[in-house]
Amino acid sequence: MVASAPPPAEPAAAATNPPASTAPTEDGEVEAGATPSRTSALGTANWGTATLVGVFAGLIYGGSKEASASVSKDAEVMLKMGSTTDKREQYRLMRDAMEKRFIWVAKGSLVGGVRLGMFTATFFGIQNLLIEKRGVHDVFNIAGAGSATAAAFGLILPGSPMWRARNVLVGSALGAGVCFPLGWIQLKLAEKANLEMASSKPTDLVEEQGNQSGVGAAIERLGRSLKK
Repeated sequence: MVASAPPPAEPAAAATNPPASTAPTEDGEVEAGATPSRTSALGTANWGTATLVGVFAGLIYGGSKEASASVSKDAEVMLKMGSTTDKREQYRLMRDAMEKRFIWVAKGSLVGGVRLGMFTATFFGIQNLLIEKRGVHDVFNIAGAGSATAAAFGLILPGSPMWRARNVLVGSALGAGVCFPLGWIQLKLAEKANLEMASSKPTDLVEEQGNQSGVGAAIERLGRSLKK
């Protein structure tokens, strides 16, 4: 019997395509099929930086407010010092006035820093949360954050439940009414600044290339002069 021919070999499996690269291009754009990196939205501020700025601003405002309020009490100290001729008594009155002023200014600075820091942290925290949930940053995020922050601070104010409810309603409406136009102005300014930066990039590149070519030409001339 004639031996049967062996079965034909199966064709090799086609090579699998390599996964799409997720590396960004030179222009900063992500290639097709890649997952874009998460970047900060237009016109947003870092939560930690904004909170620190709020704390320092509150410290300065609270301290300056208490310092200006304590100036009116200097007249009483001067009257007390003028009513006695004893140097020790005058020194004691001045020392007590300076100690009280220092305590008032320090207390006002701490209270102002804590209050404004908490307000700033709450506002930007709610704003970043809305941006993450909605997936877009617009004026409604700013207005919503201002309304919620004002309502929260109106709720913690001392008073009866009816008074707190009234503060919540007034704070919510006032926060939204104030933050809506301010947020619109902020976004417009940020958008304009980004457009100006984008339009100025080609000019900067041309100038840089011109400077580089000028430096290269100077180096070549120096090399030719040295060869001579």
